[in-house]
Order: sequence, then C-alpha cells, then structure tokens
Amino acid sequence: MPRGRPRQFDEEEALNTALRLFWRHGYEGTSISTLAKAMGMTIPSLYNAFGNKESLFMKAVCLYDLYGDKLYGEAFAKTSAREVALAILMGEVDLVSGAETPEGCLMVQGALATGPDSELVRQEMAKQRRQAEVDVAARFEEFQKAGQLPLGWKASALAAYVMTVATGMAVQAKSGASRQELIEVADMAMKIWPKE
Repeated sequence: MPRGRPRQFDEEEALNTALRLFWRHGYEGTSISTLAKAMGMTIPSLYNAFGNKESLFMKAVCLYDLYGDKLYGEAFAKTSAREVALAILMGEVDLVSGAETPEGCLMVQGALATGPDSELVRQEMAKQRRQAEVDVAARFEEFQKAGQLPLGWKASALAAYVMTVATGMAVQAKSGASRQELIEVADMAMKIWPKE
C-alpha cells in the first residue's frame, strides 16, 4: 500500500504557534485565516491536520497545560500552605508577565467571554479553572488536617482566594501591569497570613 505524502510542516511548531495566537487574542479573537497564515498552512490543510478551530484550540490548551502542570507541581511540593500559596502566586506572575510568553492567561482570557457558537469552549475553560481550584483546595486540606492552617481558616475558601488573586493578576497583566506591580499584588495578598 503506498504511503501518503509526508506532511510539509512541523506539527509541534504549528501547534505552538496556534497556542501563542489563542493566548494573545483569545478563542474568538483568533480567526482561522490568521491561524493558517501564521502556521504556514492553507486553511484546508489546517482542517485536515487539526480538525476545526475548536479542536485546534483544545489541542493548544493541552499544550498550555504543560505550563500549569509545572507551576502547580512545583507549588504543591512546598511544605507549608503559605509556601504553596506564595509559589502559586509567584508562578502566575512568571506565567502572565514572562518575556517568553504572551501577557495574561489563556485559561482566563482565552474563552472567558464568547458568543453562543463558542459556548462549549467557554464551558470547558470554566471547568478547567474550577478543577485547578479544587486541586489547590485539596492541597490546603492536607495542611488543615495536619493542623497547619490558622484556626478558623477553610481550605476551600483559601483556595478560592488564591485563585481569585491569580486570575486578577492575569487580567492586570493583559491590561499592561508590569511584573513588579504584579509582584507587589502577590506580596499584598500574602499579608493575610499571620506571622509565623
């Protein structure tokens, strides 16, 4: 059986290009023609390689998840709730204001506001943001069970607080906040912890 023609593009590089475009402009703000041009493909070849725009976006999200896996993996390895929270916030500062990445957060701006045709994408992003908060709460619950959270603190509320600050920093970065300004926000957020 004859083999098909080899692909004329680097799939990983093309997907990384798509990720950067979605990250910078959001799902609805990135047209299929812009994607095809940036990826060095025709629109039909893009569809052939990645499916429709929604499918390409979801594949880009899987690539973006590698950033989150690293950030949260390193944070969850910390030995106190305070250190976990600080690592998440400082990791978010690096992610949303890094020189190597677009400003903001794909999970926040990528599909926060979408039209009816993109509702499934919006729902999937909301689901992933909720799951991240659940994971953070589970880590804080471990500290709570060990008696390492201040008395009266609730792990789920603390997780919601940390994730709300992280999300706000992503929005601020997209609005032009500097890295130093975001660091100051993270420092201010950490002042809720009593002196150890």
